Amino acid sequence: MRRLTPMIGPHLLPLLLLYGLMLPVTGMVPVLADFTAERFPGLGQFASHLFMSINMIGALVGAPVAGVLSDRLGRRKALAVGALAINGLTLLGIAWAYRSAESYGLLLALRLVEGFAHMSALSLLMALGADHAGKAGLGARMGAVGACISLGVATGAPLGGFIGSIDPLWVPLGGGLLSLALAAAGVVGLADGTTVRPRMAAAEIVATLRRRRQLVIPLAFSFADRLTVGFIVSTLSLYLGLVIGFDAGQIGLAMAAFLVPFSLLTWPAGHLSRHWDPLLMMVIGSVLYGVFLAILAFLPAERIVSAMAMGGLIAALMYAPSLVLAAQYGGADCRASALAAFNMAGSLGFAAGPVLSSVLLTIFGWFMARPYAPVFVIIGAIEVVLALGVLVLARSGRLDEAGTRATTPMAP
Repeated sequence: MRRLTPMIGPHLLPLLLLYGLMLPVTGMVPVLADFTAERFPGLGQFASHLFMSINMIGALVGAPVAGVLSDRLGRRKALAVGALAINGLTLLGIAWAYRSAESYGLLLALRLVEGFAHMSALSLLMALGADHAGKAGLGARMGAVGACISLGVATGAPLGGFIGSIDPLWVPLGGGLLSLALAAAGVVGLADGTTVRPRMAAAEIVATLRRRRQLVIPLAFSFADRLTVGFIVSTLSLYLGLVIGFDAGQIGLAMAAFLVPFSLLTWPAGHLSRHWDPLLMMVIGSVLYGVFLAILAFLPAERIVSAMAMGGLIAALMYAPSLVLAAQYGGADCRASALAAFNMAGSLGFAAGPVLSSVLLTIFGWFMARPYAPVFVIIGAIEVVLALGVLVLARSGRLDEAGTRATTPMAP
């Protein structure tokens, strides 16, 4: 371990840890039924879905706590290592509860703590990645951060499905051991940034972020983009299976067609933000992404997979710049808190996506035989309207920093 981590270095290690951190989270998706209704017969739909959503509740608490503590104490490494260790221990606890415990409440409590630890580690590792931007610049660095996160999401689910088909217990067990190994690697190889940051009280950090109104831009995009992800994994999956007639393999292929180019192209998109206006990249990408979502419901089955691949390319175009702007507008003094807020906005969007789309489907189902098409159009329109509205506000100066001159982002 000691020989390996110095070769990797503090510049690359946060990226590798981010990738590894995402694997257990998405790996749990294919074994959801095994840990809920099949393990505890008689669970209703709400209780079964709570296994996934309570993890997000923990994440919503963990993000601001980790961000404020990091910016207050100036010790990202120690907090990140601790969060990784707690994440690993709770995953091992979930594996134990799956085999031994008779209480579904205990399983949910462990999932709550796991979500807290996961989002804490995620926000802190993202901040460490930004702190070590180096000569390549913040744009390239945040593009690499986004690529590692999205690649972990893309590979975690199929990996979890493969391992879970052998034994569902192996998914949290393997994830827990992996997370503990990541914590050990962090002890040896992570390093806090060399820039000296002022130690700010928690209230001062919150007040500073509130003055930096331009943070609304990446936070709003994070919310909307993750809302569409929630829509894709729920309503789009149902549409492909129930309306188009795709089987599980074809649905998986469609999702892979979206996720693979998204993962691979996020890093080049971050590089582009060094030369192009990241805000303009986000706006153009969001408009195109909204059009992509709207037309999906009108495409024949044979065009779905190629359209999903194009959607993944467009998603990369807007995701990397949103990370860049969150890191820039947060500033070196409040960067961890800004990225934590970015993750919180995304988590809220992800939770809202399935709820909004299911409500819209119900409403349109009352008077339409084919309710999916207008729902796709509305979800796409949310992206387009948000992008154009944010562009107008930003160009008008209404999002300039409160009480001071306008904050111009540092060069990515």
